[in-house]
Amino acid sequence: WYQRRVRGATTGATDRNENTKTMDDVQGRQRFNADPKKGIESLISTRLLNDTPEDIAVFLYKGERLNKTKIGEYLGENKEPNLTVLRKFVELFAFQKMDIVTALRAFLGKFRLPGEAQKIDRMMEEFATVYCAANAGVYCKSDTCYVLAFSIIMLNTSLHNPSVKDKLTADQFVKMNNGINDGGDLPASLLTEAYNSIKNQPFEIPEEDTQDFTITFYNPDKRGYLVKEGGKHKSWKKRYFVLTDNCLYYFVKESDSEPKGIVPLENLKVTEYKERKFTFEIRSEDRFIKSAKTDSGGKMVSGNHEYYRIQASNQDEMKTWIESIQKSISKDPFYAQMQARKKNAMCKQ
Repeated sequence: WYQRRVRGATTGATDRNENTKTMDDVQGRQRFNADPKKGIESLISTRLLNDTPEDIAVFLYKGERLNKTKIGEYLGENKEPNLTVLRKFVELFAFQKMDIVTALRAFLGKFRLPGEAQKIDRMMEEFATVYCAANAGVYCKSDTCYVLAFSIIMLNTSLHNPSVKDKLTADQFVKMNNGINDGGDLPASLLTEAYNSIKNQPFEIPEEDTQDFTITFYNPDKRGYLVKEGGKHKSWKKRYFVLTDNCLYYFVKESDSEPKGIVPLENLKVTEYKERKFTFEIRSEDRFIKSAKTDSGGKMVSGNHEYYRIQASNQDEMKTWIESIQKSISKDPFYAQMQARKKNAMCKQ
């Protein structure tokens, strides 16, 4: 009787321990999906996860019941242990003898890329470094792999985003990657195969937690009515502007749910336009500004502006808009990073 009682008590205690572990695991993963750092700390404190970069990387790689947007958010942080975890995470992929498109499909399927340029840069740099190490001799340097990877991601957008009117051709894709292999060209067959792969099968990018415009515009840097000069027809019309997330959006009226135009504030400069009172001008260091607008049919198409001229109601309002836009421009160094990497990839060592 005594032994049966002891065995029963032991079994009951074991069951309770297992139930506790299960609840701790569920709560830890839920916390991760709200705040990745706190979630991982919770799982470590309950001894369900070892406090090592290798184990955290495996936990994220498996991704069981984890939000893929939050995985990308954690991997993109520029601090320890996140940086080491990112490296260990990428090293879990078996990239050997794998073409770059297949490697990107595997890599981008495990998480959702964050929106910040610096985070994307770090993550793609690790991908390029690990992929090139696993496929020695395919590319002259990791910068070549980095630039090509971004070209393939842009190709995927060009071919499969219905808002993009002018689709890249195979010849254009080959030409845009000329000279990136230590000053030399990659084999045209390699680039054509990559093009056809993306054309026939787009990337399966995780889609959860996409933000609608209501959330995006909930807490903007600045908003208000201004008067904008038209692009094709040089008439001046009142528009409602919203500055948020390193983009300048404009609407026909404040109550509209979707913008009339979008201007990503990358590689731009904003100055006072002295030919018209209380007016400022946005220009690109390149000839044209990368932008998008809604056409007469309601479809979003690429813009074709050399500049935007926008008028405020007074001098002080103009100055505050210029200052706010300048701050947004300075936040996003992605264009300069990409140009520097492309330049480095094209230079012989």
